[in-house]
Amino acid sequence: MGTVKSLLKRIGIVRRVGWLCAGLVTGMPGEGEAGVGAGEALLFTSFRGNGEDGLHLLWSTNGHHWAALRGDRSFLRPEVGGYRLMRDPCIAQGPDGTFHMVWTTAWTTDRGAEIGYACSRDLVHWSPQRALPLMAHEPATRNLWAPELFYDRRKGRWLVFWSSTIPGRFPETDDTGDDGYNHRIYYATTRDFVRFSPTRLFFDPGFNVIDATLVEVPGGYMLVFKDERLRPLQKRLRVAFSTDPEGPFGPVSDPISVDWAEGPSAIRLGSEYLIYYDRYSRRRYYGALRSVDLRRWEDISGDMRFPPGHKHGTVFRVPEGLLRTLLSLE
Repeated sequence: MGTVKSLLKRIGIVRRVGWLCAGLVTGMPGEGEAGVGAGEALLFTSFRGNGEDGLHLLWSTNGHHWAALRGDRSFLRPEVGGYRLMRDPCIAQGPDGTFHMVWTTAWTTDRGAEIGYACSRDLVHWSPQRALPLMAHEPATRNLWAPELFYDRRKGRWLVFWSSTIPGRFPETDDTGDDGYNHRIYYATTRDFVRFSPTRLFFDPGFNVIDATLVEVPGGYMLVFKDERLRPLQKRLRVAFSTDPEGPFGPVSDPISVDWAEGPSAIRLGSEYLIYYDRYSRRRYYGALRSVDLRRWEDISGDMRFPPGHKHGTVFRVPEGLLRTLLSLE
């Protein structure tokens, strides 16, 4: 990534690029390594504190060493939701080049049952933010947490999925979580982020589950998620597979991470798959798991370098030219 290194020595003038996206169909980072292709780089969404100041972005050229962009200042501040938070930001790029983002707007639904949405062509200029009331049909819903995006290339539409607790819906596991929460994963589909399918149950492994993320793998799709059971203590990551991005997924794997791990995000880098996770309690750190066969997972957290305060988001690829533009904002 010589061009990026050169830019770090002499920050140039930003070429502003406007956005047009609403309603569309659709340590210091090290040298590049195998798996991060020529002409591309990696970004990682992030938030600080409770999400009050909005979207932060990290960058890397090797997937192991990450640094904050824009002096670790926010790229977008939250404007929707009763709590005005931007937690768990997830960004995915559509086939037309548009970046779509969803996020958690609140801890509970007492001030509105929705997730946040915005889009951008350059990650700098964003569309007006909108609240998506995707659980409005279930007025008892306690929360909409950690929404994620996945583009189904075969059907030309987006999957939006998140964790929710609907009191009394799964009584057999009501006593296994924190503070009466008993989550499952729900989803809706959309082609334009304006019209959505009816919300449906996406994943029910038979226990309390949050923080699902989806990645395409040879022969199908891998769902990574957090086993949210407190009694008995789990709080670990597991995986399940399907030949269709809408499932069904199974069987559920044994735990693949340490306990108190959450917020997974997965990516393929060459012949390896990485799952990043947030170790949010006890000995706190941001770590990663690595696998070449999707069955055996090695914890490589000791190889990772993240800036202080990084909280979980989504890893994704961008063109090197876009990274140069974002670096010039420093």
